[in-house]
Amino acid sequence: MEDGAAIWRIARDSEVLDLNSSYSYLLWCRDFAATSVVARDETGEPVAFVTGYIRPDHPETLVVWQVAVEPGHRGTGLAAKLLDSLTARVAAVQGLASVETTVTPDNTASDRLFTSYALRHDVGLEREVLFDGGLFPEGSHLSEVLYRIGPFHA
Repeated sequence: MEDGAAIWRIARDSEVLDLNSSYSYLLWCRDFAATSVVARDETGEPVAFVTGYIRPDHPETLVVWQVAVEPGHRGTGLAAKLLDSLTARVAAVQGLASVETTVTPDNTASDRLFTSYALRHDVGLEREVLFDGGLFPEGSHLSEVLYRIGPFHA
């Protein structure tokens, strides 16, 4: 739970992610620690994270909620390493058939991350609009495109 404030700050400073309340990041660190991961620098401070959860109606699907890396650590492959580590851990504990996430059309970094993840793991990647932009109350949110990655090979 002690990482909640730091990952809220990393998300805020990303200037790309939808920022949730600081309270939600504290809850996330308590309730979804098994499906999330944090990277630390040499001083032990968090510099990147991946948060996720298991879909209640699809218990072999990991939904990746947010991925963020501090500016000084971007371009190093850290997000890919965190995603690989997290999915390997989830697969070892409970099995993993697929990974899902949503990406807005303007988020090229996330598109590259998840496309390269599918290629690296030699699995399929399907895309379809999950939430049309018009569903969001603020009226200016881009559509959220569902990336369905898998199935993973046994």
